[in-house]
Amino acid sequence: MKLTRRDAVAALTAAGVSASAVAMARLDDRASESGAFTARDLDVLLATADVVYPSAVSVTEEFIETYSVGRVQDREVYRTGMKRAIADVNAYAGRYTGTPFPDLAPSARDQVLREMGVDRVQPEPEGTVPEQVRYYLVNELLYALYSTPTGGELVGLENPPGYAGGLESYQQAPEDRPADE
Repeated sequence: MKLTRRDAVAALTAAGVSASAVAMARLDDRASESGAFTARDLDVLLATADVVYPSAVSVTEEFIETYSVGRVQDREVYRTGMKRAIADVNAYAGRYTGTPFPDLAPSARDQVLREMGVDRVQPEPEGTVPEQVRYYLVNELLYALYSTPTGGELVGLENPPGYAGGLESYQQAPEDRPADE
């Protein structure tokens, strides 16, 4: 399954982000001045998604850029937390492997996240570094995936709540199980 910009727009719409914000969701050439995402930030997000998304999903730059930039462009505090988590993952990888996070092999990236303890902590925006990485990167990327119809198919929910027919399909029993169970 390949995630596209259309999937990102669907996920953003379900999250309540306006269409005009989605249309403007692009990396900012003046990123260092404006606090917007840089191309290197996007590389870390892509590398993280490549690790946390199921292998059946093909991660695309257009999906990650549209979703991540579109979701936080008008949320300065959240964007700052996300950029800090990106920098922390990259710094941790650099300290322990000598290589920036996006330049590592997927298995090494997975190992870096596990060594940080990201897989064992509760997400917390004001918590420890692993808790913040879990909150701002891992959970954010997983939410992006599973709030799209494409991602929902992976868990048997083809119309997630927030989409036409989503609430109705969510409340129905699966086809292979009687409704009274």
